[in-house]
Amino acid sequence: MGTDATWLDFEKPIIELERRIQDLKDFGSEEQIEFSEEIRRLERRLARLKDEIYSGLSSWQKVQLARHPRRPYTMDYVEAICSDFVELHGDRGFADDKAVVGGPADIDGRPVMIIGQQKGRNTKENLYRNFGMPHPEGYRKALRLMQMAGKFNCPIVSFIDTPGAFPGVGAEERGQSEAIARNLREMASLPVPFVVAVIGEGGSGGALAMAVGDVILMMENSIYSVISPEGCAAILWSDRAKAPQAAEALRLTAKDLLELGVADELVPEPSGGAHRDAEQAAAALKEAIVRRLDELGQLPVGELLARRAAKYRSMGVFENGHGQS
Repeated sequence: MGTDATWLDFEKPIIELERRIQDLKDFGSEEQIEFSEEIRRLERRLARLKDEIYSGLSSWQKVQLARHPRRPYTMDYVEAICSDFVELHGDRGFADDKAVVGGPADIDGRPVMIIGQQKGRNTKENLYRNFGMPHPEGYRKALRLMQMAGKFNCPIVSFIDTPGAFPGVGAEERGQSEAIARNLREMASLPVPFVVAVIGEGGSGGALAMAVGDVILMMENSIYSVISPEGCAAILWSDRAKAPQAAEALRLTAKDLLELGVADELVPEPSGGAHRDAEQAAAALKEAIVRRLDELGQLPVGELLARRAAKYRSMGVFENGHGQS
């Protein structure tokens, strides 16, 4: 099951009980001793414990799950959902950003263009992937692939999982804000179906630069926010330790964003999160992606673009008690 360092604090009672059950099964098998009644008792206790913990997660605990080091990343979902994926590299201008992956693929006979942000599993991989934080050349690579998809009438599927765009001096010198702004403009007019799946963190403009789609899917324990809870806490209270308070105020969970109309569908995860059963999580996400691609594929281009424009223009619009916007 890995070291305790790869499990969150609120998960550890569950992990300890699961280990106890497995140890009892192993010992009983080796010594040919019957522990079935004790195992059933512990399994009932485990089910109650899971229900108690996971049914009452706070927004901050959802943030921790979205960042879980065992959580499936973009390439895990691509391998589980797609076939014939061919990764394409570079922005044809400066470099190949390893934090952004993409290329043509096939989902059950449907040709698609995949784009996504990719994190690493360990220190070496995270340095290689820049912790999933794209540079401007990453956004330009994504734009190149999206434009290619538009040229060949190929639907786009974008996997979002980033703390945000890389804030370094070099990225700013190479036009980070311009690259993000250009992507926002170009995505609005892409003449093909565009499905976005927030699978972990959706961090600010760094996420939005690859997420102006027709449908926004959010995995149950993913988050999407204009700023990280730590950054928000540092600005509002000059204290990053107040991140749990900021997470509640930001309304960044999938459930919150579905209620606010930012997300279009919440994709259920296995009990305890996608990292507890990556195969089941991928199956649920694939079903949602395929269903949405089929729905969008029925729309004429003019209607597709009109709906996309109306979707984003309506965000942030609320009515007061007198029916006025």
